[in-house]
Amino acid sequence: MEIHFSPEQLAFRDEVREFLKQELPADIAQKVKLGKHLHKADHERWQKILSKRGWYAPGWPVEHGGTTWGPIEKHIFDEESAAAGAPRLVPFGVNMVAPVIIKFGTEEQKATYLPRILDGTDWWCQGYSEPGAGSDLASLKTRAVRDGDHYIVNGQKTWTTLGQHANWIFCLVRTDPEAQQQRGISFLLIDMATPGITVRPIITLDGDHEVNEVFFDDVKVPVENLVGEENKGWTCAKYLLTHERTGLAGIGASKAALTNLKRIASKQQKNGKPLLEDALFRSQIAEVEMSLMAAEMSTLRIVAAASEGGVPGSESSILKVQGTEIRQAITHLMRKALGPYALPFLPEEMELDFDGEMLVDDYAATPASQYFNMRKLSIFGGSNEIQKNIVSKMILEL
Repeated sequence: MEIHFSPEQLAFRDEVREFLKQELPADIAQKVKLGKHLHKADHERWQKILSKRGWYAPGWPVEHGGTTWGPIEKHIFDEESAAAGAPRLVPFGVNMVAPVIIKFGTEEQKATYLPRILDGTDWWCQGYSEPGAGSDLASLKTRAVRDGDHYIVNGQKTWTTLGQHANWIFCLVRTDPEAQQQRGISFLLIDMATPGITVRPIITLDGDHEVNEVFFDDVKVPVENLVGEENKGWTCAKYLLTHERTGLAGIGASKAALTNLKRIASKQQKNGKPLLEDALFRSQIAEVEMSLMAAEMSTLRIVAAASEGGVPGSESSILKVQGTEIRQAITHLMRKALGPYALPFLPEEMELDFDGEMLVDDYAATPASQYFNMRKLSIFGGSNEIQKNIVSKMILEL
């Protein structure tokens, strides 16, 4: 594979850098770089800027509002965005349900939902996991029973990220309880304003309201909201998860976080010298950096294959494991660099407009919260243990 960018790709990188320099709001970039909380309005503002440029949905076909970018251009854009402090796009609409609708949906579904994702009218969330069906997703119990031209949905979803903001949810539901697990599942699009839906917050270890549990009590969903064929929604689910896991590698985000770690280590002192000069700590940073370089090469290898018509396969499980472990390791080293100053964190310090007294500096306010939040990475999107099983079976043929 060719690991060097072509002159055209380098020119595109310069274009992206200039766009980010001119258009990325400074307050949003500051929040991202300091690890402060982003609000729904921040995400919506950035989405509108990208949509105006035509860069919000680069992975979509051009006829639906996408770009002519190939996988390499998309990789460049993601990496440069992370380096500049741009928010990670909320993926549930643009990068998760939209590709499923484009591949498996009817023309009416494409015409209805895709424009509303592009212009920000709809905010989507994901209804996959359940209290008894996490990594073993095919054991889900949420039922959808056909009643004329509607399905009647009953059950519960959990760990529903940003569900408190969503007006639509895409759900895996069981439509044939007698069929083999995967064969009795369907993929439904559900309006969150439908009577019978209740959203309850789950406060995570870092004190944030990021995830929720969603209850369905005799919720009526029109049959035309079924994507693909009834009882064959597992095909949609696998298609979505493969793309999700590839994105979870988070190479750009990890590179930005590593740069921040080095900045913190250069300011913190040990025995009168910057911590970055300590041999043991430097070796720990070097170990993480080498793992990140290896993960980046793996990502570029998959990107290169995709640019020639390939699709992500079981390799996405490798990236998911590698990428999440690297991001967790970086947050661990950030806390280690701060020592006792990393122990406390106040929820109000997570807001950009906090004007209270900092214990050390602005960089000391968020590492503890980030460390706690990053514990989830090796669990969601299919736990790392499950991903290793996939690798052993599909790649190593064990």
